Amino acid sequence: MFKKVTPLLLVAAVSACSTPLDRRQANGDDDFINAETKPLLTIPEGLNTPTYSKEYDIPPVGTNSDKSLIGKKLDIRAPLQVLPMAEGTYIEESSDNMRIIIDSIDNNTDLKQEIFDVIKGYLAKNNMKLSLEDYSAGVIETDWIEHQEVIESSWWGSDKVYILRQRYRYNIDVKPHGRSGSVEINLLDHQELYNGEDQQIILSGDDKRRYTTDMLNNAIVYMSIERDKAIRAARIEKSRGINVDLVTGTDTDESYWLADANYNSVWERLRLVLPEMGFDVVDMLFFINLVESGGFWSSLWGEDKLSLKKGNYRLMLKEAENADQTKILLRDVEDNPLDNDAITEVYQILSDLMQEDRKVR
Repeated sequence: MFKKVTPLLLVAAVSACSTPLDRRQANGDDDFINAETKPLLTIPEGLNTPTYSKEYDIPPVGTNSDKSLIGKKLDIRAPLQVLPMAEGTYIEESSDNMRIIIDSIDNNTDLKQEIFDVIKGYLAKNNMKLSLEDYSAGVIETDWIEHQEVIESSWWGSDKVYILRQRYRYNIDVKPHGRSGSVEINLLDHQELYNGEDQQIILSGDDKRRYTTDMLNNAIVYMSIERDKAIRAARIEKSRGINVDLVTGTDTDESYWLADANYNSVWERLRLVLPEMGFDVVDMLFFINLVESGGFWSSLWGEDKLSLKKGNYRLMLKEAENADQTKILLRDVEDNPLDNDAITEVYQILSDLMQEDRKVR
């Protein structure tokens, strides 16, 4: 029984996979690099020179090409493509590094803080530690990021392991207006070890670009997920109803409506509500024109004989003392306050529509 098992054990012990270094090289030997160019046929005098096909002519090497990248030094792997999948991103490429341009998708979000949070979140999710974080300078550097792959496994001794170790730097730059910025990624250090021995790999510009592209793509995917979550959360927040109370004025103060939301939220909700109430928005300063256009307003127009006449009005928003509340004032086109009765009559329509939860798309 022992003799039957032994050959199987021996096969398992010597079986091995190709190393990452092997996978970047062409199969077989590289004797072709020593091939010599053969001269053309010598045509005797009096005979015609034959027509030679140029189908297999090798084009000359470009002046900027690295002529040392031949044989086993030539990386045969297909190039990686940068995929700017996150909302508001596109790419700039250079020879040794990658730069992603990022536009803000939310005016209420600090773009620089968002970028820092995304990069740190991606690194933390993948157990990659930081060696440097400088927010003012816009710099994040990783500690050594290590990937291990067992190339040859043995039942009696130690496994032969291929280790790839790298360090990266992210340079984050946001324009003074805060609406656009960029992230540049650079490969700082690179080391490859097989069975404990340093392989002394010297990276070309293409090698560096491959690694930085892969690292940047992963970060973009993470940003895409995070931005999709933020967009979804913003839509849900905007879909929620806003409570509105009527504040009746005195002899010296005009009546107004008090919305339980911040200025920007009330502004966005009114852009939806005003047309439903029968107001045409003339411009985004909320100069509005009341028309008989159906819906809530039309039914009330015919039945309740509202005192508010069709025509032009001005709607004003003012921040309340509480930052989470906003005053809504309705005035005539000459900026004079309307009487309390008009404000009270419109209140119920406005309140119902503002409080209505909207469907999230």
